[in-house]
Amino acid sequence: MATQSTPLWELRFRTPRYTLPAWAKSSPERCVLVSDRTGEAQVYCWDRSVGTLRQVTDRPAGVQHCAIEASGEAVWWFADTGGDERGQWMRQPFDGGLDEPAVRGLGAYWNAGLAVGVRGHMLLGHSTEDGTEVSLVLPGGEPRRLYRHSEPALAVDLSRDLTLAVIAHSERGDLWEPGVRVLTADGLAVADLDGEAVGFSPVPGDNRLLLLAPRADRWEPVIHDPGSGESVDLKLDLPGDISVEWFQDATSLLVVHDHQAHSQAFRYDLSTRERNPLHITGGTIEHARTRPGGDVWFQWSDSAHPPLIRALKSDPKFPAASGPPASALVRDVWVDGPGGRVHALLSVPRAVAEPHPAVFLLHGGPDEHDRDAFDPEVAAWVDEGFAVVRVNYRGSTGYGRAWTDALRRRVGHTELADVNAVRQWAIDHGIVDPDRLVLSGWSWGGYLTLLALGVGPDDWTVGLAGAPVADCVAAHHQAKDDIKALDRSLFGGTPEEVPERYRDSSPTTYADAVRAPVFVCVGVNDARCPVDQARAYADRLGARGLPVEFHTTDEGHSRTSVRERVAIFSRQIEFTRTHIHAARRRP
Repeated sequence: MATQSTPLWELRFRTPRYTLPAWAKSSPERCVLVSDRTGEAQVYCWDRSVGTLRQVTDRPAGVQHCAIEASGEAVWWFADTGGDERGQWMRQPFDGGLDEPAVRGLGAYWNAGLAVGVRGHMLLGHSTEDGTEVSLVLPGGEPRRLYRHSEPALAVDLSRDLTLAVIAHSERGDLWEPGVRVLTADGLAVADLDGEAVGFSPVPGDNRLLLLAPRADRWEPVIHDPGSGESVDLKLDLPGDISVEWFQDATSLLVVHDHQAHSQAFRYDLSTRERNPLHITGGTIEHARTRPGGDVWFQWSDSAHPPLIRALKSDPKFPAASGPPASALVRDVWVDGPGGRVHALLSVPRAVAEPHPAVFLLHGGPDEHDRDAFDPEVAAWVDEGFAVVRVNYRGSTGYGRAWTDALRRRVGHTELADVNAVRQWAIDHGIVDPDRLVLSGWSWGGYLTLLALGVGPDDWTVGLAGAPVADCVAAHHQAKDDIKALDRSLFGGTPEEVPERYRDSSPTTYADAVRAPVFVCVGVNDARCPVDQARAYADRLGARGLPVEFHTTDEGHSRTSVRERVAIFSRQIEFTRTHIHAARRRP
């Protein structure tokens, strides 16, 4: 709990976070969302008609996924065990009551998508070690299988008349480039398409499907008519990446454009083919959703200001708590790298002379990107007197398909080549102190941190790795099935088929070269980057006499507990200051 003596960085971490509310299709004043306002991520029902916000769940390890039935009568939430991502969907009446399994006759499974249909129907994706099934869930919770395959798949949407379903699949063996399949309500294939499915038209009687399709170095929207089999390409000519969504009258599309760490939004008129900008100034649109009447709700932030839930037409009157004081704005940096110009985001402390001690904070994914958006960790490091450098290395989104796909040439090393180029630029320009450089990241960023400490042992003073892959082979065998499929796509096969590629990209290959002190944090229930392989790596470094701190949490891959996030960062700050000072004392 925060007090008057609570440091500013901790106040930033303790400011409640909210997902963008999802509204019931037939009762749009009833909404559902996830928030950590009580200290753990939990599900909440928000009734706009009376202004109430009711907590639905109270799970020790939090909840990450929820949905609301089209009628607004009940909400669904996914119950796993301690954040291990394996469990089942539960159902609770919107106004409160007992939880019960939402789908009958299924054991524990990994969530593979949930789409809300009308009249009590749902499209459910569920996977186990035996593969993935997609089922049409009937009113009352009875599942009817539409699809099954040994490779991962994802439930995407149901048509308004419930005659069609659309899924994403990886039957071609490449999770990086999934396919799209349209099915009838009996499971018969109607169409196979390339790209990423978005969803069917929200207008009854209109079964057109919106998807994003690869076109040269970018993604473009396509509207496919399953009845006629015709597809219409909509050429937006926007560099970087886009997300699209139907407006509720299906006469236009909401387009959110992410490019070079910043966002824009447009309304694209389908009749005139005109793209009209929406007046959302600067920063990042983290999520957006259309509403009846032509309105748009969106979650916005920039590097200085925490996320806000806003609307284009009317105030949503969301009952959010006030945020912490603003932080520093970010500076865009462009550096020549081995694969082209590399974009980085630089945040520096006020009134502190250069060169700064610095934290290079590497994003996860890998197909994500750092943006001009608020991050309490960035703000906290700046408050503590560190510059923060975030590099959108090859593999990041927001810079075109070729930039994203480039990491598959040599996994891990490709990204680090770009990080090293930015590191050298920052040193050469006197911005950062080469003797006080911290490398830090979570998930894929944690993996890159450990790899960099071994590949470039003289480049970094301290390493902070959260939820990392430390041994690519061991992690592959211990992870859940869709992560194994991602590995096969990135490396071009299994560890048995391409052992040299796994060995080349594995941090454990270079562990004996590591010289920097290392802090490692892992959730004991992490199904993506399992704890055992990370612990074995830390033990190996410790056996050599290196300063190593290995911290575990009672969570999975995601950090849902505010208390744990505060505790982890506090230990990281202490670990960093201790070993940076020790390094400066060494001759």
